[in-house]
Amino acid sequence: MCLGAGYALVTPAAEATVVPGEGPAPKSLPAPRQSTPDALAAALAPGDPATTAEAKADATLLPPQEATTDAIARKAARTAAGSEAAAECNVGDFTSKTGAALVEQIKASETACVNTLFSVTGGDARALFQESQMVTVADAYRDTASAYQGDNSSSITQIVLYLRAGYYVQYGDPDGVGEYGPALKTAVQGGLDAFFDSSRAYDVTEANGETLSESVILIDSAMENARYLDVVKKLLTGYDSSYDEFYWMVNAVNSTYTVVFRGNWVPELIDAVAGDPSLLTVLHDFAAGHKDLIGTDKQFLTTNAGRELGRFLQHDELREAVRPLAGELLDTTSLDDPATAALWVGVAEMTDVYDKENCDFFGTCDLQERVRAAVLPVEHTCADTLEIVAQKLTAEELEQSCASMLGQDEFFHGVARDNGPVADDRNTKLEVVAFDSSLDYQTYAGVIFGIDTNNGGMYLEGDPAQEGNLPRFIAYRAEWAEDFEIWNLNHEYTHYLDGRFNMYGDFEENMRTPTVMWVEGFAEYVSYSYRDLPNEDAIAEAANKTYPLSTLFDTTYENTDTTRTYQWGYLAVRYLIQSHPDDVATLLGHYRTGDWEAARTLLTSTIGNRYDADFAGWLGRCSAGDCGTAAAQ
Repeated sequence: MCLGAGYALVTPAAEATVVPGEGPAPKSLPAPRQSTPDALAAALAPGDPATTAEAKADATLLPPQEATTDAIARKAARTAAGSEAAAECNVGDFTSKTGAALVEQIKASETACVNTLFSVTGGDARALFQESQMVTVADAYRDTASAYQGDNSSSITQIVLYLRAGYYVQYGDPDGVGEYGPALKTAVQGGLDAFFDSSRAYDVTEANGETLSESVILIDSAMENARYLDVVKKLLTGYDSSYDEFYWMVNAVNSTYTVVFRGNWVPELIDAVAGDPSLLTVLHDFAAGHKDLIGTDKQFLTTNAGRELGRFLQHDELREAVRPLAGELLDTTSLDDPATAALWVGVAEMTDVYDKENCDFFGTCDLQERVRAAVLPVEHTCADTLEIVAQKLTAEELEQSCASMLGQDEFFHGVARDNGPVADDRNTKLEVVAFDSSLDYQTYAGVIFGIDTNNGGMYLEGDPAQEGNLPRFIAYRAEWAEDFEIWNLNHEYTHYLDGRFNMYGDFEENMRTPTVMWVEGFAEYVSYSYRDLPNEDAIAEAANKTYPLSTLFDTTYENTDTTRTYQWGYLAVRYLIQSHPDDVATLLGHYRTGDWEAARTLLTSTIGNRYDADFAGWLGRCSAGDCGTAAAQ
């Protein structure tokens, strides 16, 4: 069954499951600063649900225990530490300068400031990143790298970030920024050559790791994947346990998989590997030699090696060389062995996508069915409308989960005041899939359900008008929680109820106009209010008064971030339900009939900015502890 569209709560994870798919070969897409190497493949995989309308990913916060091992959380910590610099960062300070003055401005800025340049648009983008500016900065990278001391004392990291930002912005708007040609190619090669030839480039230290990791990603940003395969091989063969105490050194090693992954769409790299297949052996040997990382927070290093080896099966000229190496990894691992299952699944998935006709050779025929049967043996019916499929839940845990969701029905209908399912909605039953941990989710959910797993769970609505369609929420036990909890259970269950009783059509239909404020804000509102929990993050955020209500009406998955999506979505929906219930009733009337333009007119014209001042006042009271009565039924 085609699962169709859906929603995901993205929480940064130690490992990303890549969901490969068929589609046009992408132009080199430099990763934005917030994309971490372990998440990158999932974020950029062509045809991946994370990048298509098949399933839309948004972001929420990680539990504290996981955040300590995640690049996004670390980036947030760095940003918080440099928040004053970021707040004072003025794009005009960069656009007004050229030549040496521009280089000095970059070096004098904090990394948090340079990081903001990934989001510039329009005339600022051209002023910042036109080729002449990029050549100047690439030449500065070369000059600075030639005397590199193994740390950021020369502000080289800011220079690399600026170049990465330029490639990223130019990719998104080549006409606005202008084309990049031979001059920049030569200049960037000079910078990369100087850095990787420097005597301190491979120092195993945290001080070196960040610049090294960013420079490895720059290889891909500049589409120099083939030229620097020796860098990839050196980092993979050089890795040992001494790297593990340095977060950024681990990141640097993992960044090599970005170069390899994206290299599948760089013909020069495929030609280079065909001429010298030693990269294939390096990938195989890394995966085979580091099975001890499976089950740890470094597991992604091993599984990514296996995946990237297997991904080369898509190329006719490489298949004969890859096949025995992938087969050997599968022969020495097992789906039934927790100590090696993650590697087996990763390689098996690549063979299933790129060499399926040889599944007998690999022992991977009927892969999805085999993995599901082995990993999800528990089946429990809560009601005619709800069932749970799980990895290890006890009878008590199953009953608790059922009771939590079924009890939410009455609360939801009391708030939504609906008259039953919307027209043409046949999603009469929901399947909740619960893996035993976030790591199990990352290991198995991708191959079974074809989803990205660098998140905190995913709701797949499918086509609600199709008879027999089965919507599905895929989740996991929150292993860090003191008490049993399926992570995001009530938020995602609200998505199911909201889609069935409030939003006409499927996910793609729901997104025809900006509805994210409602979709995510309402899910947060119901989840917290039903459980009678304070949304402490949102209440703290209210004090900042960052957004007028009228601005939140325009939230889309493309223009938002974690805070705007969840905390501000919650605040906006709670305010409207409590202060303007008649407007909410009118809005939902439009949503239920699929009259998106009428709903849009209500928000942007009828309401417009009329409530902005009152909303600001309410935010002040809420941040002081008086948010009103949440459960407005």
